[in-house]
Amino acid sequence: MAFGLETLTVPDVTLAIIIGTLAAIVYSLRIMVLMERRIARIESHIERVVDKVIKEEITIERSMKKRR
Repeated sequence: MAFGLETLTVPDVTLAIIIGTLAAIVYSLRIMVLMERRIARIESHIERVVDKVIKEEITIERSMKKRR
């Protein structure tokens, strides 16, 4: 009994490993959800920029047609 700890049995160690693994999975899923939200926000910003560019191209094309 070093440092006042009890000896761990095989079921105790197995349970600790399972709980640790589940905690790691939950943490990873949390990080994945946060990353998905960031990516969705970036995609929405890109869509806005593309819409602005398309509108600008349409106005340029119309002005070019009027010059002809």
